[in-house]
Amino acid sequence: MKIETKCVQEGYKPKNGEPRVLPIYQSTTYKYDSADYMGKLFDLEAEGFFYTRLANPTVACVEEKIAKLEGGVGAMMTSAGQAATLIAVMTIAGAGDHIVCSAAVYGGTFNLLGVTLKKFGINVTFVDPDAELSVLEEAIRPETKAVLGETIANPALNVLDIEKFAALAHNHNIPLIVDNTFATPILCRPIEYGADIVIHSTSKYMDGHAVSLGGVIVDGGCFKWEGNEKFPEFNIPDDSYHGVTYAKDFGNAAFITKARAQLMRDLGSAPSPQNAFLLNLGLETLHLRMPCHSSNALKVAKYLENNEKITWINYPGLESSKYKKLVDKYLPNGASGVISFGIKGGREACIKFLDSLKLAAIVTHVADARTCALHPASTTHRQMTDEQLIAGGISPDLVRFSVGIENADDIIADIEQALSEI
Repeated sequence: MKIETKCVQEGYKPKNGEPRVLPIYQSTTYKYDSADYMGKLFDLEAEGFFYTRLANPTVACVEEKIAKLEGGVGAMMTSAGQAATLIAVMTIAGAGDHIVCSAAVYGGTFNLLGVTLKKFGINVTFVDPDAELSVLEEAIRPETKAVLGETIANPALNVLDIEKFAALAHNHNIPLIVDNTFATPILCRPIEYGADIVIHSTSKYMDGHAVSLGGVIVDGGCFKWEGNEKFPEFNIPDDSYHGVTYAKDFGNAAFITKARAQLMRDLGSAPSPQNAFLLNLGLETLHLRMPCHSSNALKVAKYLENNEKITWINYPGLESSKYKKLVDKYLPNGASGVISFGIKGGREACIKFLDSLKLAAIVTHVADARTCALHPASTTHRQMTDEQLIAGGISPDLVRFSVGIENADDIIADIEQALSEI
């Protein structure tokens, strides 16, 4: 099936006489006829559900759909995007280990890796994603366990050269984790370019309506865990889970199985069946919304590029963007719906602009059907110093503008009237 059909048809496939629409299995537990069969479930020898923290029928259908959209062998939903990042990293790294991460990432990811995980003994080196491969190689250490980046950085909008970062990781026999939130699998499928693990905040475009928090981890199934000396936990029996050996017993699904059996079991960052149901509704129209977001954003970006009150404009889809070649390679069907730009007058002018918007709303959220705007330096990235902001591609005058699926002319008219107030 083409990806548009997968958005609608994958995941839940009702049998004769079953509900046409994905049901919400609002149950924490499940009944079985024998203790022996339940034992096989706990040994991961049989398929089924025994506790919603680990798996739920509604959630499982949505996980299957997302895995098919990204081209992975399996997926695991989480309660939020932050939980997806946390579990993806902690499945393969522990105290004394090291991660290499693009400096142009979401502020929450920056803080999670640079502050919180440091308390767990996991260290991180943030690198310039635009640097040459030879420069990036200098950040790798013997204890490095993964490389991480975002397809389209939030909010700096750097476009990741996925194949370059895949080479960096694979040169050292470690996996590449790519956050594909802004692109979604409609615009880019990182596994096709060498990524091993893909993560999302499903609260953004996948949901598309700002109604349900969630995250997801997709296992590409391509990374060789078995016999890899860098990852002994995949190759020795897990005494905390009935002695299973993930690489041996689960093959190319070793990573996603370990993530569920160990990390979801212990951290409990499970999504609710209700939120999975709502996410599925969003996924059914994802293939319709992403082209509209992208085309609207390009029109808005072209308008801003020629406005004298705008000091700079950053949208990867513009011909003038330094990322245009990477867009042509990785995002040929559109560069998503988020724009960043600066306004003459700096911080104060940005605040006046946001306060004057009428159609676009000032919200923390980004990437849903409605146009919205944000000043990251004073909100989502306020924990970062000016030096860290600049290193991440964020200036104090940066306005993040998330272009919705309204009529593009109406969006431009709202921007125009707001700029007239400055």
